[in-house]
Amino acid sequence: MLFDTHVHLNARQFMEDREEVIQSAFDAGVKYMVVVGFDHETIPLAIEIAEQYDSIYAAIGWHPVDAIDMTDEDFKWIEELCSHPKVVALGEMGLDYHWDKSPKDVQKDVFRKQINLAKKVNMPIIIHNREATEDIIKILKEENAKEVGGIMHCYNDSVKYVQDCLDMNFYMSFGGTITFKNAPLPQEAVLEVPDNRLLIETDAPFLAPHPNRGKRNEPAYVKLVAEKIADLRGVSYEEISSMTTQNAFDFFGIDPSKNK
Repeated sequence: MLFDTHVHLNARQFMEDREEVIQSAFDAGVKYMVVVGFDHETIPLAIEIAEQYDSIYAAIGWHPVDAIDMTDEDFKWIEELCSHPKVVALGEMGLDYHWDKSPKDVQKDVFRKQINLAKKVNMPIIIHNREATEDIIKILKEENAKEVGGIMHCYNDSVKYVQDCLDMNFYMSFGGTITFKNAPLPQEAVLEVPDNRLLIETDAPFLAPHPNRGKRNEPAYVKLVAEKIADLRGVSYEEISSMTTQNAFDFFGIDPSKNK
C-alpha cells in the first residue's frame, strides 16, 4: 500500500478524467492521498474531493507565489476551514524566489502568519520551497515551527539542510525529481533521512517521474518514486512502501482502521 502525501487532483489538468485517475491510483496500490489546495480555486475543490473518498484527505494554505493576493478575509477563511474533519495539514506555504509575482517581504509575512495559524489550531504544515532554503529554515526557526512540525515537500536541495529540518520535527518528502538522471541532490539527501521521517509524493500533475518525465503526472506514479528510493537505500520496495505509508499515517494523524 502506498500513500501519495502531496497531489493536486484539484488541478485543471484533471478536470476531464479525475475519477479515472483516482481509480487508476487505487488500482496501482495508492490507497491514500492528500490533495493540496493553495488558492481561492483549489482549496474548496481539495475539500470537495476529500469528502467524496474515505481515504483521500485535504491540506489547505496559501501559495507563496500568490502571497500578494492574500487578504485578511482569505486568512480568516482558511482558519475556519481548518476545523473540517478531512483537513489534515496547513499548506502548501513557504517561499518561492523563482517567480517574481509576489515580493519577498510579502511572501515572508504571509508565511509567518500561516505558521502562527498552524500553532493556533495545532496543525502540521507543508512547506513549498523554491530557491529559498536558507530563508525558509530561518523563518521556521524564528517562528518555532518545531511546535507543530511539518513536511519539506518535494525536497530537492542539498543534504546539508536535512538535519536542520529533522531538528525542527519535519519529515522529508521526495517526488519525481529523485528519479531524474541529473538530480544528485535529492538522491544524496534521501540517504540521510531516518526511516521514521521519510515520505513520498507525486506533486501531480507536475514533475512526473522517469520514464514519464515531461508527461502529466498522476498519483499512480508514486510507485516509481518508491521503487527509486528503495534502490538508492538498498532495501526492498515493500519496505519503503510500508515505511512511508505508516509515516504518513503518523504525520497526518490518520487511523486507517476507520477506512476499512
